[in-house]
Amino acid sequence: QVQLVESGGGLVQTGGSLRLSCAASGNIFHINTMGWYRQAPGKQRELVAGITNDGSTNYADSVKGRFTCSRDNAKNTLYLQMNSLKPEDTAVYYCHGNIKTWLIPFARDYWGQGTQVTVSS
Repeated sequence: QVQLVESGGGLVQTGGSLRLSCAASGNIFHINTMGWYRQAPGKQRELVAGITNDGSTNYADSVKGRFTCSRDNAKNTLYLQMNSLKPEDTAVYYCHGNIKTWLIPFARDYWGQGTQVTVSS
């Protein structure tokens, strides 16, 4: 019914930048909050950044001032601009959306398949 597809991951050196994108498609009626999570090997998945439908954002302390989360509601697309990357940012990054479809009378959570971000020292 709904697909979230991430892109933009890769290998970058310390101090470099990457921009992640997440395109939502399917029988979408309305997208509430969206966000980026990450999971490093041996660690729990953690919230990196979240954004409401009206653009209010929140960030993990570890990425404040370096990462910027934004969304284009007309394109159902979420972005994460990551600057000044550090080796500790290495993880699989997942897109999340709380989405209501035309088929179900309530919103539910959807996840992308993840994209690898590797920051070399």
